[in-house]
Amino acid sequence: MKVGLLTREYPPDVYGGAGVHVEFLARELRSLVDVAVHCWGDGADSPDTGVTRHHAPATLDGANDALRTFSVDLAMAAGLQGRDLVHSHTWYANLAGHLSKLLYGIPHVLTAHSLEPLRPWKAEQLGGGYALSSWAERTAMESADAVVAVSDGMRGDILGCYPALDPDRVHVIRNGIDTATYRPDPRTDVLSRIGIDPQRPYVLFVGRITRQKGVPHLLRAARELDPSAQLVLCAGAPDTPALDREFRALFDELNAVRDGVHWIPAMLPRPAVVQLLTHAAVFACPSVYEPLGIVNLEAMGCGTPVVASAVGGIPEVVEDGVTGLLVPYREEDPAAFEAGLAQALNRVIGDRAEAERMGAAGRDRAVREFGWDTVARRTTELYASVLAQGR
Repeated sequence: MKVGLLTREYPPDVYGGAGVHVEFLARELRSLVDVAVHCWGDGADSPDTGVTRHHAPATLDGANDALRTFSVDLAMAAGLQGRDLVHSHTWYANLAGHLSKLLYGIPHVLTAHSLEPLRPWKAEQLGGGYALSSWAERTAMESADAVVAVSDGMRGDILGCYPALDPDRVHVIRNGIDTATYRPDPRTDVLSRIGIDPQRPYVLFVGRITRQKGVPHLLRAARELDPSAQLVLCAGAPDTPALDREFRALFDELNAVRDGVHWIPAMLPRPAVVQLLTHAAVFACPSVYEPLGIVNLEAMGCGTPVVASAVGGIPEVVEDGVTGLLVPYREEDPAAFEAGLAQALNRVIGDRAEAERMGAAGRDRAVREFGWDTVARRTTELYASVLAQGR
């Protein structure tokens, strides 16, 4: 079986959960099927290595990002002749999958990592391009031979946003975690380099500066954190200049009234993130929208308790009171959410024994239920089923 795996992010250019998903899925799939990865980038990979990188032509420099995306999708589709099936990830590659289905008469499997209708703030980032990204996602979604949802909650969202989609074509295959990579690291050299005091507990956030990830809520909640606690923010890649300014203002405001506030805007290498996760007293995930949340699995793999918003697929990963604490989120009452975040974070910080129990339970659950080998096997079974239906 020859599969074309289509994605924007692929190592070394991985900055979000979808990229992590494709990276590890591709690794596991290679022992099961013939995989050709088509991704964004200007690297030296080629079809001979199983990875082909594409970029928008120079003639589109300065054009709307959605148009640049479509140009990459055209290049991807042109390189997929001879594949038996294509599998696209995110709207950045969905159109390439749809075009390949039409051009070569092959099935298109689509994994939904998020949904454009549930991310209206993307209009701030893309302008009119948001209408194009929404069109591309809808067109590909409603025409795909199979749609993979990364959680039960995501499946409900997909069918709610796209009622024309046959529910029988939507399958749940949850994200995974490499627990050999994400495991406790006793070293502290990264903490020393950043300036984190190892004698004081710290709350850790890892994610992009987007509306979706809710980091402004965390910065407001941090005003009420236990004074003994530090706050470490691995946060970069702001969606818009306006959001960047908002984040910086909130950070400066917090930094002026308490010590131990650390911001790391650069993308850290994975071993450094693992070390930060390992030594955190608690990992904070204040997302306002999250289909599953791989980063929570990464924290759990490192034996760290999680405080997260009870949205999307997060409750399918973080078991409230067992592997962490869930905080209700209502868009109309952000102050209550922020107060709840502060209360939950302080509870974990203040009870070391409970935190250790939650961390151990999280590690155990990540190992037991979220292996990438299981994800790859179920994905391959779906490929075979789709191909069989087309014969």
